[in-house]
Amino acid sequence: MKSPHDPVQPKPTTHSFFETLQYDLPSSLVVFLVALPLCLGIALASGAPLISGLIAGIVGGVIVGSLSGSALGVAGPAAGLAVIVFLAIQELQAFDVFLVAVILAGVIQVGLGFARAGIIAYYFPSSVITGMLSGIGIIIFLKQIPHAVGYDKDPIGELSFHQPDGETTFSALSHLLGSLSYGPLVIAAISLAILILWDTRWFKSRKLFTIIPGPLVAVATGTLLNVMFRSNPQFALTLEQVVSIPVSNGFGSLADFLTFPDFSALSNFAVYKTAIVLAIVASLETLLSVEATDRLDPQKRVTPTNRELKAQGVGNIVSGLLGGLPITQVIIRSSANVQSGARSKVSTIIHGMLLAISVVAIPAVINVIPLATLAAILLVVGYKLAKPSIFRKMFDQGLGQFVPFMVTVCGIVFTDLLIGIGLGIHMAVIVILFQNFRLPFQISNLPQERGERVRIALAQQVTFLNKASVLATLDAIPEESSVEIDASDSVFVHPDVIEIIHNYEVGAKAKNIEVLIKGLDDHKHERIAAGMKVAVEFPSDSEQGSRQ
Repeated sequence: MKSPHDPVQPKPTTHSFFETLQYDLPSSLVVFLVALPLCLGIALASGAPLISGLIAGIVGGVIVGSLSGSALGVAGPAAGLAVIVFLAIQELQAFDVFLVAVILAGVIQVGLGFARAGIIAYYFPSSVITGMLSGIGIIIFLKQIPHAVGYDKDPIGELSFHQPDGETTFSALSHLLGSLSYGPLVIAAISLAILILWDTRWFKSRKLFTIIPGPLVAVATGTLLNVMFRSNPQFALTLEQVVSIPVSNGFGSLADFLTFPDFSALSNFAVYKTAIVLAIVASLETLLSVEATDRLDPQKRVTPTNRELKAQGVGNIVSGLLGGLPITQVIIRSSANVQSGARSKVSTIIHGMLLAISVVAIPAVINVIPLATLAAILLVVGYKLAKPSIFRKMFDQGLGQFVPFMVTVCGIVFTDLLIGIGLGIHMAVIVILFQNFRLPFQISNLPQERGERVRIALAQQVTFLNKASVLATLDAIPEESSVEIDASDSVFVHPDVIEIIHNYEVGAKAKNIEVLIKGLDDHKHERIAAGMKVAVEFPSDSEQGSRQ
């Protein structure tokens, strides 16, 4: 029976379109403002036309958002693919040839979805997923500081440690003092103050401030300040310090900016090689982002991963046909969506529509938004992903969780997303092997005198890694003792360990040791699982008597 003081657990409920729209519409505006410069920056870092990043963002929002089963995930061009795209375009020597590879990658992803490859997502350790979120949070925070003070040499969507401009994440910060611009600095400071105030308890308790999202107020204020500063040369912003999207006169003239795939490249083997690489990397990044976004979801909804792969595949096919970059689900926009209070994927779809409208109808208005304001929004997003409390929580969970977490964080900060994830998974495997090798007892606790009773309870799974420890434990039992080896709760015991125990049973007679084995001969297993250990228990005489 529950105590009246127990916290009430929220029940998952299904809401209608209009019930969630009051939350999804403001969230979509925030995600749109975050996605717009990211789409442009990633296209720039990829060596692709700027419009290709926007096309990918539109397709990721509208097409993938409609087909996906993810409630809060947002798809679009991914920073993690920028280097791969840049090298692929150079190798294929033409962007229209590269687009064919994007289409083929989408076809492969659809096939992976039907092959149920999405199950891979459930094998990522939670410590690595948490590390990924915190690592990306740190990277977002560090990368936005230069943009907040007007040092805009690095594209705003670029997240690698080694930057295209020859700098690193940290060396770029060393140039800030000599490159400060008063206009962006003032705009970023005011925008950040607005965002922080909007997140305080007092502001949250006022209905007016819950209706109007803080990021939208920050953008409006930053844009107004940009216009006001134009008459003051000391504070005026340069073209590099504001959003810059291609200006078109409607859908007709927009076609002049587009690049379409050259299908004659289907005879080029390099196109297929690029397609396979894109499909694998994009699928892995998507599945990682799915796991991370589901972890952030307040309602803890679970995304159907196979459906997600199919949706991403269709998105890449459409993006390639229209001249867009490859698409994945992306954690920066997804986390901004969650933190802005989105309730359903309507937010994702609307953000895609807003990107399309901004390209066609209001490019002149969009091009007045300062990058410093958008940097302030991302500074808040980055901080929330990597709050100090997260590091304390992971440390409190023990080294088995904290070490892979920190390796993932450092790997992402000092290399890039995929390498950091790979390092984290490798460390998680090493930790599992180490924990499997160890036994939860101290050798000094073994009986030192004859006649003592020993009970060894095997854990659910015992691998060959436990052979040495099991053998050392049995050999340390004194003569004329009695030992009970209980495998009743074991799911798997490696044949090598079974052999050691049976050999010990035979040899124990010479030491006058009475051996009782339970449940070992009943086990017939077909596979090995990780994470097992041998638990050794030394009950007192009174406990032994009560059990008998």
